[in-house]
Amino acid sequence: MFVRKLIAGLVMELLIFGGFLFLPAWTLSWWRAWVFLGVIITVSIATMVGVFASRPDLLNERFKPLIQKGQPLADKIVVVFYVAALYGVIVFIPLDVFHFHLMRQPGGVVSSLGLVLFLVGWLIVSLAFRENAFAAPVVKHQAERQQIVVDTGVYGVVRHPLYSGCVALAVGMALWLESYAAALFAIVPVGMLVLRIHVEERFLKRELAGYAAYTQRVRYRLIPFLW
Repeated sequence: MFVRKLIAGLVMELLIFGGFLFLPAWTLSWWRAWVFLGVIITVSIATMVGVFASRPDLLNERFKPLIQKGQPLADKIVVVFYVAALYGVIVFIPLDVFHFHLMRQPGGVVSSLGLVLFLVGWLIVSLAFRENAFAAPVVKHQAERQQIVVDTGVYGVVRHPLYSGCVALAVGMALWLESYAAALFAIVPVGMLVLRIHVEERFLKRELAGYAAYTQRVRYRLIPFLW
């Protein structure tokens, strides 16, 4: 079962990133995109083996749909707009790099720092998965799994480290693939995450015992010392 889900996850990522990058570019001659796909495959395998292999319950949760029973209506709306915005950023990158040229391209140093930022974002996401067995893709109260508040590891730094990692992923991806415009466009999915944080925290304060106290212990939601 684990191997099948590993393969399914890799195929899905290749189809999404490969299709959304190469089709709008209308060329396969884009070495940065190929490197990017190689990085995604490598870190995905590392995360699946290093984190999800020992957390089959969390793996099952992550493979569930983005619209579920018990999920607040507000989250159903926000998550659809977030995914659409994130995919929009991915598609916009090759359109800008090969067709629009809205801004000058980042230099080698900045684009390389973008790849580092992407890897840091992935590491944060992986650490969040390792720490939180209840990191479902939707906002809901997992009473059947005896959900508790997690306040250790990266959750002791910010309340939503998964989202922090996603911010770094989106911006880093755009910079590595040489689009300042797409890095700016990433503010749209980031804005959806900020909105989702408000929806999620309002829900969890009401439904999950101890969450309100957790928000008092850990001050920052997304970015340490900022918000």
